[in-house]
Amino acid sequence: MAGNSFGRFFRVTTWGESHGVAVGAVVDGCLPGIPLSREDIQRDLDRRKPGKSRASTTRKESDRVEILSGVFEGKTTGTPISLIVYNENPRSSDYAPFADLYRPGHADRTYEQKYGIRDWRGGGRSSARETVGRVAAGAVARKMLESAGIVVRAYTVALGGIHCSRYDEDFIEKNPLYCPDPDAVPLMEQRIEEVRRKGDSIGGIVEVRVKGCPPGLGEPVFDKLDARIAYALMSIGAVKAVEIGSGFRAAEMLGSENNDPITPEGYASNNAGGILGGISTGMEIVARVAVKPIPSIRIPQQTIRRDGSPATIVVEGRHDVSAIPRIVPVCEAMVLLVIADFALHPTVIRKVFPL
Repeated sequence: MAGNSFGRFFRVTTWGESHGVAVGAVVDGCLPGIPLSREDIQRDLDRRKPGKSRASTTRKESDRVEILSGVFEGKTTGTPISLIVYNENPRSSDYAPFADLYRPGHADRTYEQKYGIRDWRGGGRSSARETVGRVAAGAVARKMLESAGIVVRAYTVALGGIHCSRYDEDFIEKNPLYCPDPDAVPLMEQRIEEVRRKGDSIGGIVEVRVKGCPPGLGEPVFDKLDARIAYALMSIGAVKAVEIGSGFRAAEMLGSENNDPITPEGYASNNAGGILGGISTGMEIVARVAVKPIPSIRIPQQTIRRDGSPATIVVEGRHDVSAIPRIVPVCEAMVLLVIADFALHPTVIRKVFPL
């Protein structure tokens, strides 16, 4: 199946299914000599795994990663880095009732229409569990970019209609929703419980920021940095929209309001989100994604069977109430992969990684 690889210079291929033996990734193109340990990757996987918040599934997975190649004596060798995470608690029998039913909001029917076959055990390749490989690969990219002083961070800015009104960076990792607003967290948690009791689900908004990115990343015309970021983030199953900088607000602003004045010290504002003409400006890169509600809900929904006959479906089992917060490190990982890929481009690699 095509479409499983991402990037040109920092290239990642993810593999595995939700209820298969394992999931993982192969990373090709990482610079040699970068310090990398299993713990470096495990930290990011621990942020993604189930059980971090009340919004998460009760499926228990340790998501313990193993590095099979590409690292010697604690440093990358410049050869492909192969990463594997074994599935420990799939309970495939939970999905047996859906073997002949298409779940609304899932890719069940489209996969079968395209390939003539589908893995009904949790969605197979279309499951969010595929993102384990992305997060593991993103952790490798993070280590490489940190050597150049580039930092990528994602966090929750809205959940179930509750929006942040303040930003406390130090608070992001101190709460299970990865939210920077201490006042918004209890309201979000209350909203999660309300929706959980109804058997429904909620969506939200995740913001990603890149600090320390030098100017010059991005290749016009069709390979703009913001275009690649949008492409990467839209490849995440639950993401339905992406905006850069002022995003949709730009449609309501005057040119005099949206333009970022240029001063001898740099840009006076950042409505462009750190990218102009598809090229990084040196300002902080800012992107936001709209995350749809989890489609697996306990409320009866209309669907059809494989033979086309109408049916009603109720999706029981272990499911997230929201993709947030577990999608936060996934968004972070995809932006890390984009920046790493562009940083290795021949036109800028010596500016980003000077010898």
